[in-house]
Amino acid sequence: MNVPWNIETAHSEASKHFVLHYLRSWGWDFLNLRDAIRAAYKVDKVGKNKYEVYVQKKGFRKIIMVYYSIEETIFCITGSQGGSRT
Repeated sequence: MNVPWNIETAHSEASKHFVLHYLRSWGWDFLNLRDAIRAAYKVDKVGKNKYEVYVQKKGFRKIIMVYYSIEETIFCITGSQGGSRT
């Protein structure tokens, strides 16, 4: 999978909504989020800097994020859960 970021060096940030609603309910922290993005099975580019990252970690999840290449920052906006691997 060809992605523009290096998950080992990119800085991770998340919106307050993503942290309070998704990370908390999934029981994840930023290390789990980084591991999930590293092991993503599908990444779709849906805008200039916006990506949908599909992961399978304790169920199927979709993380909507933005990658800022100048700052090397991954900013997670929101997510969803459920569904199946397609």
